[in-house]
Amino acid sequence: MTNRLELSGTIAKHPKRSQSPAGVPHCHFVLEHRSNQVEADLTRQVYCYINVVVSGQGQQVLTHDLAVGSNIKAGGFISWQTGRNGIGKLVLHADHIEKI
Repeated sequence: MTNRLELSGTIAKHPKRSQSPAGVPHCHFVLEHRSNQVEADLTRQVYCYINVVVSGQGQQVLTHDLAVGSNIKAGGFISWQTGRNGIGKLVLHADHIEKI
């Protein structure tokens, strides 16, 4: 089964770094996307706001110079994550990031 998402946008919240109890480093940030897309032969404005996490020692080089306002393209798989408050959200687990 395929689970791959690629999305470009602007970093909307400061990247936060953390480490799991197992010692795996993580970088969390929010990506905001705005564009015009064509659907049913009509142009519409599209907006989304998605949480992104980059995990693993080797992946942290992808995030070292990210800041609010950076324009990037991120790719990876998406997963549902339920927080401590019981509220769920869709999260992009990125394995590829490039500045644009």
